[in-house]
Amino acid sequence: MARTEKVKNLLNRIYGAKTAVLAHERIAPLIEKHTPRKREKRSYFSQEDVVLITYGDSLKKEGEAPLTTLHNFANQHLKGAVSNVHFLPFFPYSSDDGFSVIDFFRIDPALGTWQEVAAIGQDFELMFDYLVNHFSSKGQWFQNYLEGQKGFEEFAIEVDPATDLSLVTRPRSLPLLSAYEKTDGQTVHLWTTFSADQIDFNFKSLGVLEKMIAVLLFYADQGASILRLDAIAYLWKEIGTSCIHLPQTHDMVKLFRAVLDLVAPDVIILTETNVPHDENISYFGDGRDEAQMVYNFTLPPLLFYTFVAEDATILSDWAKSLHLASESATFFNFTASHDGIGVRPLEGILEPGEIEKLIEIVKSNDGQVSYRRNPDGSDSPYELNITYVDAILGDKSSTRAEKFLASQSIQYALPGVPATYIHSLLGSRNWVQGVEQTGRARTVNREKLQVEKLIAELNNPESFRARVFFPYLHLIKTRKQQSAFHPNANFKILDIDPRIFGIKRYGKDQTIIALTNISSKSVSASMAASATSGPMVDLITGENVGSGTIQLNPYQYVWLEESG
Repeated sequence: MARTEKVKNLLNRIYGAKTAVLAHERIAPLIEKHTPRKREKRSYFSQEDVVLITYGDSLKKEGEAPLTTLHNFANQHLKGAVSNVHFLPFFPYSSDDGFSVIDFFRIDPALGTWQEVAAIGQDFELMFDYLVNHFSSKGQWFQNYLEGQKGFEEFAIEVDPATDLSLVTRPRSLPLLSAYEKTDGQTVHLWTTFSADQIDFNFKSLGVLEKMIAVLLFYADQGASILRLDAIAYLWKEIGTSCIHLPQTHDMVKLFRAVLDLVAPDVIILTETNVPHDENISYFGDGRDEAQMVYNFTLPPLLFYTFVAEDATILSDWAKSLHLASESATFFNFTASHDGIGVRPLEGILEPGEIEKLIEIVKSNDGQVSYRRNPDGSDSPYELNITYVDAILGDKSSTRAEKFLASQSIQYALPGVPATYIHSLLGSRNWVQGVEQTGRARTVNREKLQVEKLIAELNNPESFRARVFFPYLHLIKTRKQQSAFHPNANFKILDIDPRIFGIKRYGKDQTIIALTNISSKSVSASMAASATSGPMVDLITGENVGSGTIQLNPYQYVWLEESG
C-alpha cells in the first residue's frame, strides 16, 4: 500500500496519528480494489471545454425519461458547442430540489437510470454533484443513525443547544440546530447548516469518511470527469471557531484529490464556495494539491453591477487579479446557476449603497432577496433570486437580447473554463408562477420546460429565446476554435474607456483583443491602448477592422484577431 502514502499523511493531519491508522484501514481497501486508470488528457483544460449546467428534468417530454429528453436535445442542438454536461443532483431527494440526498448511489427514478447517464457520457463529458456536507433526514443513513446502528452512531453532529455558537458563519437565517428524537426516545439537537432536512455529516466519524470515499469513487466509476464539491467550505466543524474554511476542510479536499489521483487522475475537483474572492481561491491550495478548479463567484454579481453602472472600471480592476501560478488550476467562470446571484463575493469591492441598487433592481423586476444570519443576530443579503437574463436587462419588459449576450461575451473572454446554465442559454425569464407554486425564491430560475414548446420557440427567429440561443451558440463555437482562449492563456486587461471592458488574450500562435461595450451609448475605442500594429478581423462577424479607432454600438462585443 505504498502508493497511499500521501493519503496516510493527510489522514494523520486531519485525525491525528492514532485515528489516522484506523482511517487508513477503512479507506485503503476501497482504493486498492480499483485498477488505476490512465490519464487520457495531457492537460486538464482546453479552450474546447464548455460546461452546460442543468437539472436532469430541465427539459421534459410526455412519456419519455427526462434524461433521455435532455440527451436528445443536446445531441440535436448543442453538439460542437457544449463539451461537458453538469447534472445538478439527480439522486432521490427529500427537499431543496435535489440537494437533500436520500440515496447517493441511485438516480431519481423520475429522471431515468444510470444507463441514461452513461448514454449521455458517450456524447459529452459528465460533471456530477458530490454533496459532501449533508444528507437527507428521510434517508436510510439517517434512520440508521437514529436507531444507533453500528457504524452510524456518530454520523450526525450532536450539540447541546446551550452551547455558544455565535462565531459560526451562517449562509442562512434559519436555526443552526434542529431537534430530532432517536428511536430510544432521546432528543438530540443536530447541526443543520442549510435546513432541518439537511443533516450535516460528522466527518470526525470514520464511518462517514468511509461511506463518502466510497461515494467519491463510485462517481468516478460512473464516468464523472468533474466532481463539484457542494458547500465544501462548511464541511469540518470546531465549536469556538467560524466553522468555515477550517484547515481540516482544506485537508479533506486535498484527501479527495489524493484518492482520485491514485484511481482516476483525470477527474477534476471543483469547489463550490460562495464567499469573497480571496477566501474562494484558497481552495487552489498551492496550485497542484487541492482543487483544480474553483467557482469564480465574484464574476456574476460584479458583472451585474457593471451593466447597471455602465462602468467597467471596478470589474477591470478586479479582473487584473485573475492570474494563477499553476497551469494545473483554473477558474470555473459562470454568471448564472440553479441558485441566485451571490452577494457575499462583493464584500470589500462594492459599498453597501451600490449593493442596495442591485437589490432594488431585483425587487422591481419580480425577483427576491435571500438573507443570512450574522454573528450579532442581524441579517444581511446573501443571494439575489432572479434569472441572470432579467438581472442584466434590468427591465422585465425589455427584450434586448444583445445586452444579455454582451454580458456573456465577457464571461467567455476571461481566463478559465466557461459554464452556462441552461436557462441562460435558452433566454429564460423569471418563472414567477413557479415561485407562487413552491413558495421558494430560488424557483424563479428553475423552470421545467416542455421540449416541444421550447423547440417551437427556437424555430421562430423573432422569439426572444431564438435571439439569445443562436448567437450564444455562435459565440461558444467561435471561442472553442481559438488557442488564445485556452483557460490558462496569458492575458492583459485593457484600460480603453470606462464603458468598455477590454481584455487581450495570448495563445501560443494567436492574440485576441476582446472588447465589450457595457453601456447603452455608442463608444469610440482607440486601438492605441491595445498595442496593435496592423489590421484585424472580428472573429464574431468575420469583418475586417482597422487598427485605429473603432466604433462600438450599445452592447456590441468584438473579438479581434490580428490578421497580419
